Amino acid sequence: MKNKILKFAIFYFLSFSCSPGDLDKTIFIPDEDIPELPAYTEWGYNSFGAEYERDYFLASQRIVPCKIMCENNQLRFSLNGTIRNNTEMTLEFIFPVSQMRDYTDLAQLNDVVIDLAADDCKVKIWQGENETVLDILNGKLHFKRTQVLYVNDNINRVILSGIFELRFLQKGFPTIISNGRFDLGINDKVFYSH
Repeated sequence: MKNKILKFAIFYFLSFSCSPGDLDKTIFIPDEDIPELPAYTEWGYNSFGAEYERDYFLASQRIVPCKIMCENNQLRFSLNGTIRNNTEMTLEFIFPVSQMRDYTDLAQLNDVVIDLAADDCKVKIWQGENETVLDILNGKLHFKRTQVLYVNDNINRVILSGIFELRFLQKGFPTIISNGRFDLGINDKVFYSH
């Protein structure tokens, strides 16, 4: 019950006391079971997190948490955050979609599950200038819910909420990213289409 009241209070605060630009900030609401991770939410908190072996990959206040590019019927969905001592890292999912011209087209991802081990999918990790294409053993990216957010009767952003997990080979050994969750507000500042 306290959690629902807290969510309502934050939503009320965001809706009535913030400018639309404030909706770009990252809000971290701790998960009840794993407080190092953000709770799974569908409120557009611009947050994400996952367990990366014995560490945590998390959104940061100083880094734009997500950027999306759509070109040649492929979507590049990038989660940008930190791991280990604030080391910057990007986890990028690349998969086929119908061509999207505008960020509002992301609404078609509602309840879409991507098999990350499929031949037409690719997952990359960027740490600094180092790019690694992962050898995926299994995994999924599930866009559980997409919502169009209106502010003052105008479309402001599309909220993408979902979960992810993947198992891959790193230096020949199985590595796991688990308990992944995201809740992101996407607008034309972070969506690009060619």
